[in-house]
Amino acid sequence: SDRVISPLQSLEDNLHLAVNFVILPLFAFANAGVVFSGSGELVGDVTWAIAAGLLFGKFFGIYLFTWLAVKTGIAGMPRGMTWKTTAGVSLLGGIGFTVSLFITNLSFGDGQAVLLNQAKFGVLLGTLVAGMLGFLYLRWALAYDERKLKH
Repeated sequence: SDRVISPLQSLEDNLHLAVNFVILPLFAFANAGVVFSGSGELVGDVTWAIAAGLLFGKFFGIYLFTWLAVKTGIAGMPRGMTWKTTAGVSLLGGIGFTVSLFITNLSFGDGQAVLLNQAKFGVLLGTLVAGMLGFLYLRWALAYDERKLKH
């Protein structure tokens, strides 16, 4: 079957992991425009507020409105979903990179370089923590459900 795969397809398959886990994150990080040197603090109140908003605000918003829609009968829980998996997906909802950076530039773009830098770092921090927690939680929740089904 190796002879059937074109050289381009083989190259794409070989570069898949490097592109997804090294090149793409570095590209996104570079385009975020966070400045690590110069005047001003990188971490401040704005950083923590935006990171907390992405992590907790999105989690509670997604989870509670899903709960409300299911309990009022507006929507049904999809087959195979549980409240545990809904919590994991709600955590992943905190991954807010592009729009969050756009709103950050609109909010702090006019001569507020220190706050803009803190806000961008907060977006990166909140996105990273939400992605990692969502992944770890779903990994645990799905493994727990698998163990439960076997017994």
